Amino acid sequence: MNVAIYSTTSCPYCRMLKDYLSAKGVSFVEKLVDQDEKAREEMSNISGGFLGVPFTVITKDDGTKETIVGFDKGKLDNLIM
Repeated sequence: MNVAIYSTTSCPYCRMLKDYLSAKGVSFVEKLVDQDEKAREEMSNISGGFLGVPFTVITKDDGTKETIVGFDKGKLDNLIM
């Protein structure tokens, strides 16, 4: 499983999400859409134009992808456990 978090440097919910995943022992890659144009375009393509953060993409071992908008503990727990 791979986890990518699209976030900004000033987003409090992004910080909460990253802290939560770290506490659960889940590694992730952070992509700062407020500093990286390529990351912003990538997020826009995956999300269908949505640019709200945090936006999480979980790629499962079988290659399927799940997306989460915002900091949704319930959905996160279902996907990472």
